[in-house]
Amino acid sequence: MSIPFTHLDKLYIDGAWVAADGPREPVLNPATEEVIGHAPVGDVQSADAAIAAARQAFDNGPWPWLSMAERAGYLRRMHAALVAKREQIAALIIAEVGCSQGVTYAMQVDMPLGHVLTAIEQSTQGDSQQIPVHSNPNPFNPGGPLILGSGTVEREAIGVVAGITGYNFPFLLNLAKVFPALLAGNTLVLKPSPFTPYSALLFGEIAEEIGLPKGVLNIVTGGVDVGSLLSSDPRVDMVSFTGSETVGISIMSQAAPTLKRVHLELGGKSALIVRADADVQGTALGAIAGLAVNAGQGCALLTRFLVHNSIREQFVQIAAAVAGQWKVGNPADPSVLMGPLIRESQRCKVEHFIASGRDAGATLVCGGGRPAHLKQGFFSDLTLFDNVRNDMAIAQEEIFGPVGVVIGYDTDDEAIAIANDSRFGLNGAVASADAATAYALARRIRAGSVYLNGGSGGLPYAPIGGFKRSGIGREFGPNWLKEFTQEKSIIYPVGR
Repeated sequence: MSIPFTHLDKLYIDGAWVAADGPREPVLNPATEEVIGHAPVGDVQSADAAIAAARQAFDNGPWPWLSMAERAGYLRRMHAALVAKREQIAALIIAEVGCSQGVTYAMQVDMPLGHVLTAIEQSTQGDSQQIPVHSNPNPFNPGGPLILGSGTVEREAIGVVAGITGYNFPFLLNLAKVFPALLAGNTLVLKPSPFTPYSALLFGEIAEEIGLPKGVLNIVTGGVDVGSLLSSDPRVDMVSFTGSETVGISIMSQAAPTLKRVHLELGGKSALIVRADADVQGTALGAIAGLAVNAGQGCALLTRFLVHNSIREQFVQIAAAVAGQWKVGNPADPSVLMGPLIRESQRCKVEHFIASGRDAGATLVCGGGRPAHLKQGFFSDLTLFDNVRNDMAIAQEEIFGPVGVVIGYDTDDEAIAIANDSRFGLNGAVASADAATAYALARRIRAGSVYLNGGSGGLPYAPIGGFKRSGIGREFGPNWLKEFTQEKSIIYPVGR
């Protein structure tokens, strides 16, 4: 059966489909290892052409000078077109990413589409500010009449934005570059992961369908050479990247010589604090469910379980029992709850960390290997360690796989110290029957988001981003578009 959008075999540059010079690259279904399509592979020349098109569209095209309402109209049409293709997009993600159907529909497709609709609605409210009227001496005629003055503070587009995205939630990540960048009046060059190119190329079809002016959105695939050019080229004004800490550091260093703005959403090693009064059964179930989301390939997933020692044994027993019942397999089966890792290289990385946990003296509670019944695909067991010290590699490094660690503690202060003893600060959580104490602990956790007792789902008005080495800037939320704009003061006399 043909997978939607895998017919796209060209790059989208300056409003047209352009053939890539090199050979097309096979794209695998990570659950079956079968080739779902042969994607175009961009190079430095195609990236250069995309940057030039975006620069021309920003400097000389109509897009930056349209009203916010006019740009919002285009993006509403884009949103509607994506909603109409919801089933096709989900089918692509299931095959391209290997994500289970429940997670795909809820988190990969529906939630981001809801969030960007909120962003469109917020964008039309406008945020220009009037500077209060002041009487000031005339610097060129100090003894003369006073000057009555005022002004406005405007927000305008930064310019050409390079959006570089990872493979784990590709449609969401691409959506989170396209919508705010374009709404704010920028032009965009979008570069997806080589593992998931079709989740980006589909936006070219949508751009054509809604009549987006040429050069406003450009989509170029490729490897490190393409990413390096986008991060370093002086014609690019901003880089917005979602992915690993290592690549984020590289992008920041490449962007530094041209002093371009850098927006980074990076890794995490997020802690769930389980207090002695928590609902142990519900919290353990939620911990395993979260760990299994997209086979643990999520930067904000909770992977360090800090459990009060009085309930730790019970928590571990329940979590292990839940993990043992979790159905792992090909997500083409709607009853599957967890699919594979993206590639063999990622599975090898996960297995390296599992081995390091064993070697460091942690207790392997469950998992630790590969599902015996799955001979094809890059599958990994749901894995849980107990008796983990926070200085172990499995407690400090982002594994990006379905591996959780349990660390015991005795006091709230100790739990906070362990939670904050990390170079990351993306997400966190507290489980407790005492809501006031949980809230107080949440304020002490150094992370961009904290969920109390599971939170209330994905709130479209909540910003997402990290402290420390988890990133710079925020996505979603009321100030999302400000990340892609800059302030300008326009000062003028009043009354003449």
